[in-house]
Amino acid sequence: MIRDQLLDAVRQGMVALGVADPPDSIVVERPARREHGDWSTNAALVCSKIVGTNPRELGQALADYLEANRPPHVDALEIAGPGFVNFRLAPTWLHDVLVEAVTAGPDGYAKPNLGDSSSVNVEFVSANPTGPLHAGHGRWAAYGDSLCRIFARCGYAPHAETYVNDRGVQINTYAGSLLARKNGEPVPEGGYQGEYIIEWAGEMPDDITTPSEAAGWGMEFALNDQKEALAAMHVAFDTWSSERAAVDAGLLDSALQRLKEGGHVYEDGGATWLRTTDFGDDKDRVLIKSDGDYTYLTPDIGYHENKFERGDLVIDILGADHHGYVARMSAALQALGHPKDAYEAIIGQNVKLMRDGAEVKLSKRAGDIVLLSELVDEVGPDVARFAYLMQSIDTSLKIDIDLLKKESSENPVFYVQYANARIHAIGRKAAELGIERQPLADTDLGLLVHERELDLLRVVSELPDVLESACADRAPHKITAWVRELAAAYHGFQHDCYVLRDDVPADLQQARLWLVESARVGLTIGLDLLGVHAPESM
Repeated sequence: MIRDQLLDAVRQGMVALGVADPPDSIVVERPARREHGDWSTNAALVCSKIVGTNPRELGQALADYLEANRPPHVDALEIAGPGFVNFRLAPTWLHDVLVEAVTAGPDGYAKPNLGDSSSVNVEFVSANPTGPLHAGHGRWAAYGDSLCRIFARCGYAPHAETYVNDRGVQINTYAGSLLARKNGEPVPEGGYQGEYIIEWAGEMPDDITTPSEAAGWGMEFALNDQKEALAAMHVAFDTWSSERAAVDAGLLDSALQRLKEGGHVYEDGGATWLRTTDFGDDKDRVLIKSDGDYTYLTPDIGYHENKFERGDLVIDILGADHHGYVARMSAALQALGHPKDAYEAIIGQNVKLMRDGAEVKLSKRAGDIVLLSELVDEVGPDVARFAYLMQSIDTSLKIDIDLLKKESSENPVFYVQYANARIHAIGRKAAELGIERQPLADTDLGLLVHERELDLLRVVSELPDVLESACADRAPHKITAWVRELAAAYHGFQHDCYVLRDDVPADLQQARLWLVESARVGLTIGLDLLGVHAPESM
């Protein structure tokens, strides 16, 4: 709200100074450093050439105009650097933020309609049905689910999807490994050595004797195990897509025929090729090998084409070894007639799990594995999700299990959830004392002038911007950083500003009770976007 008011005033000022049509590149944003003020505009730098003067002079002229036509809440203006105009605001703008947050509540505050109900298909996890999910899969699960929550809050219609690779060599290898263990024999070379293979083989019925039967039973058993692990993390999919079902439904053949009709396919050396270089790939790709077998890319193209039935925008969340995949899939979808920006791929980096100062390996096939379900059982789903979402998905993530089990400020999850518990403790204590919040309209918010109070409101004010940035950048970790900042601001407030103590004047007490409520609204929204509970007591 305040940014819109300031931007309108700045644009009016530029019109008054001779810029008939101020460019859209004029912005009002928060300075990187607080000492530069509350807000800043680049208007003078953007428009100096239009009016034929240097940015510093134009900035001074704009500041003079705004001084004479002062926008609401502005206490002072100053010129900085080559011509930035910085605004220093009275605390009243933050009091307006409080009113906005508590009036809209968790259901309405920080809820921009960026997507206008457009649909987004988000595929994530997509683990082979050849074993349980290991702790590394949890990062993709937490990230994808949180991204869908962010999309939904920003006005999109997300569709969460995972792909089951239920055909191919790995399925045969998995079935052979199960049968070998069932029969007390060594696992074939290149097979799955995990302890889980021994356990699952023991669960397999005795009347299953063929590789085909073992594959069918084993995939179903693995998928049920994966679903249970994901459910424990509060992750659910709208669609579990089967590669086998997609092929049987003719999705592959349909896409291949369309590519041929579009002139994007050719034969060479007995193989069938797709001209992906026409759409930016570094080389053409084989669709059908000379022996008649499809490459792994071909069924994926049919599957991705089908995903557009469930999303105007299709997003893949992929593992660290999939960089080469992106260009070829993008090219194939463009060849099928989809705009380049209708497909996105997000490449995530791997997880390092630490225990007792040493890294724990996460290799399912080699048998050295920490199960996702084991990690969730040990630290809890909230702690696991928060830990997975603390860093950008494109950076390697190190998770210290020992730290996550501590109930202290060293543990970032505990620190945030404890802030929420303290907020609710204030409410319970007030009820015990017979103190009720009076109507907001009857509360003198002007009493909130302590720096701790204003710091807390500044953080609350940032949530709409942080949310829009997290959505645009596909960056749930920005929400994680924000809730940590809000928790820190709240702990600082409660340390220095008493709410219910006898010596707090009644009118200040009421204002602070509403301030606490604004923090509750913010934490409720932020933790929900992360898929983390907001406990009322700890």
